[in-house]
Amino acid sequence: MDEIRRLFAAYIASHPVVETAFWLTALILAAVVVNFVVKVALVRILNRLISGLSFINGPDLVKSGVIARLANAAPAMVIASWIDAVPGLPAGIALIVRNVANAFNILVFALALTALLKLGEKLWQQRANGTGRSVKGYVQIAIIVVYVIAAILMVAAILDRSPMILLSGLGALTAVLLLVFQDTLLSLVASIQISSTDIVRVGDWIEIPTMNANGTVRELSLYSVTVRNWDNTYTTFPVRKLVSEPFKNWRGMQESGGRRIQRALYIDQNTVRFLTDAERAEFSHLRRLTDFIAERTKEIDAWNARLGPAAAIPANRKRMTNLGIFRAYVENYLRDHAAIRQDMLLMVRQLAPGSDGLPLEIYCFTSNTALADFEATQSDIFDHLLAILPDFGLNVFQAPSGRDFSSLSSDLQADRAAQAAPKA
Repeated sequence: MDEIRRLFAAYIASHPVVETAFWLTALILAAVVVNFVVKVALVRILNRLISGLSFINGPDLVKSGVIARLANAAPAMVIASWIDAVPGLPAGIALIVRNVANAFNILVFALALTALLKLGEKLWQQRANGTGRSVKGYVQIAIIVVYVIAAILMVAAILDRSPMILLSGLGALTAVLLLVFQDTLLSLVASIQISSTDIVRVGDWIEIPTMNANGTVRELSLYSVTVRNWDNTYTTFPVRKLVSEPFKNWRGMQESGGRRIQRALYIDQNTVRFLTDAERAEFSHLRRLTDFIAERTKEIDAWNARLGPAAAIPANRKRMTNLGIFRAYVENYLRDHAAIRQDMLLMVRQLAPGSDGLPLEIYCFTSNTALADFEATQSDIFDHLLAILPDFGLNVFQAPSGRDFSSLSSDLQADRAAQAAPKA
């Protein structure tokens, strides 16, 4: 055995290339063995230990692959540490191999750090569920910064130069970098403004007519916003549009618990008139008008009593109108409605009359903010008002249709026939 060892050593000494290849192969085999031991043994053991820890979300940490990515640095570290010990290897080649191995290690650590950042984003979303606040934009910014720093360090490691030398040369490329990363910088500023002012969150219902977006925010990232519209389509637009374009956020309505009804009944002005005493007495039996008519009657009687003999002239007297009675009925009806918020603004008002009639606007808030419930409540209210409107001697204004002209033509023909008939 000693003789064989002596002969092998003599052969290696007389053939330096073989010696270099031998030790280089041994170094590669050592790196392979270290890689196998670290990934198969240590990584699996660490993953099993960490997966059982609940206070650091062990299963999520294992799934993120942070430890597995860090394990890739072990063989490169072996090569970088022992490449100079290989006899006969040119110094230039050893330097290149060591620098490449160091650059590879920097890349591995950068990938592990980005995986850790994504894990932090996932944990944030789990704990901040329901708040709508998203940190995806900040995570993307951090990932970009990590990759930029990693790229500078890798180039510096390969060239075997100080990173400060590379950074000093970036000053001349500032204008080019600003042009290349223009969208990124604008998106970064917009993301900071959105986060600091809290104008938009994930889950908000927003409406942006210029972007054809009307729905809930599904994703709010560094570069783009994804909105799921009510027709189940998706609209994606740059995040900077949220600070440069006008939009409506319905979050305030949802948080307040009241959704506005603002709709008008167009009254035919020809049907507005004063009430007779008999009609006033009849309306006083309506539960929603009893108190109003009693109080209003006292005011009117007191006013007319002060007029004295002048009250005999109808134009001088104060009287109730069917429209005023109906307006009071609508307001009291809304105040009795279980689905109307009584702590929010509620009023029934007249708008400026026009060719479409006299608008009687209903302005109130429902306690149901969901679209289907809101529309059902609004429809029930106007169903009732339209049905009871004729009881007050009022009609809804409606543009004449073909049926109306046909009825008018029939009436004219009947009048002509009656006039042409011989008198008895």
